[in-house]
Amino acid sequence: MSAIDKPITIHQPKRLEVGAGASARLGSWAAGVERSLVIADQHTASYADALELPGNVTIFADVTPEPDTSVLERAIAFARECQPDLVVGLGGGSVMDIAKLVAALWDGEQALKDVAGPNRVQGRRTLLAQVATTAGTGSEAGIRALVTDPDSKSKIAVESPYLLADFAVLDPVLTYSVPPAVTAANGIDAMAHCVEAFTNINAHDLIDGYARMGMSLIGKYLPRAVADGQDTEARAGMMLASYYGGICLGPVNTAAGHALAYPLGTRLSLPHGLSNAIIFPHVLAFNESVHSEKTREIAGALGLHFDGSAGSLFDSAYAFCRDLGVEMQLAKHGTQEEDLSTWAEEAHGIRRLMDNNPRDMTVDDVLAIYRAAL
Repeated sequence: MSAIDKPITIHQPKRLEVGAGASARLGSWAAGVERSLVIADQHTASYADALELPGNVTIFADVTPEPDTSVLERAIAFARECQPDLVVGLGGGSVMDIAKLVAALWDGEQALKDVAGPNRVQGRRTLLAQVATTAGTGSEAGIRALVTDPDSKSKIAVESPYLLADFAVLDPVLTYSVPPAVTAANGIDAMAHCVEAFTNINAHDLIDGYARMGMSLIGKYLPRAVADGQDTEARAGMMLASYYGGICLGPVNTAAGHALAYPLGTRLSLPHGLSNAIIFPHVLAFNESVHSEKTREIAGALGLHFDGSAGSLFDSAYAFCRDLGVEMQLAKHGTQEEDLSTWAEEAHGIRRLMDNNPRDMTVDDVLAIYRAAL
């Protein structure tokens, strides 16, 4: 399905700093900035001093997991009060997505409704830096931002090169405090980005290369990062894997796995990484029949047992996630059987992702996966 001669465009941050202590380099890059706004959550706000930002620094620390439009509106209003020259996203994917939208929208006439979809952002005058504190979403690498509609519980996606960071940081030290179960779920989210891009109908040889690097790093380092949160090498390896996954999202994007995960986040308020971890083995096995060669590569990179049958693949992938400490049963997260039909319709309706899947998935197929995950 991949084609080396197919036109493709890749966007990456203008500058990327990687390694232990790299977050301190942001301050020297930002020399001359008078007003900085740090977008964070209640935990990651405590890392703001490590950035060594110059001038007046203001912190908006009210970003919640799976933020809805009300969070974005408050953050934009906050930005209009402090009028920043630089917006810094300091956190995981939700924080960085809000930072992208704040940087693009706070000082202009466009609102979220005007920019939803691809290439509708007219421009951005404010500098944007992204400092990741988790290894999962890869949002620091990309041009997309997601926010939840509180009424429909669906994701509003904005995609534009104007959402790309001027400066991005992968500092493994900032991930030391991420708990083991969250480390596991975030790592599986990064893995899903790579796997879904690798097996996507829009797959491309260039993106396959990033996906392979990401999957190899995850197979090598995720168990170590879960076992010892202060294993700097493992943490750094996972941040690189997450970044590679983020690059995969740009020109190729994810597919059915993420479509099925989204209702779990919006309806159950599950963290995005956890939602993807629960779904990952099911969709991997579902797609095996149309991508057996690439599936063998995935299994090899992750150390999964795969004898050529979808059953063995599912069992091994499920055990991989479970043994990392992920609670894989939806019922344990508050799901009721009667919820599943509605969620299946919602997931199936996310055509921007479902249409990327290498094997057609009906509403009944989605429902069967949810029931198997219950």
